[in-house]
Amino acid sequence: MDFLAHPGPDGGPGPWILLFPLMWAAVIAGFFFLMRRTVWRGRGRGAPWQQRERYSENSPVSMLGRRFASGEIDEDEYWRRLSVLNDEFGSSAGKGGAA
Repeated sequence: MDFLAHPGPDGGPGPWILLFPLMWAAVIAGFFFLMRRTVWRGRGRGAPWQQRERYSENSPVSMLGRRFASGEIDEDEYWRRLSVLNDEFGSSAGKGGAA
């Protein structure tokens, strides 16, 4: 290990020693990039079934939800009509909960 203390043509780390900090910086940056793309992506937004899309008060999906909440239609009717609305308007409402 004495050769690391004496840089020069006969021994020592040479200029390649600068690659070690760059390698560790790349490892740390890769870790944060991976965590951001996977684990931390949904933080603060809740689980997918807890997410609510914003619809205007007079949108068909909002009206359907109010009818279901008031008891005018049952659950089967709600999901059937919601799937028709999703197919027709291309909305992502109700995904993940349709049975």
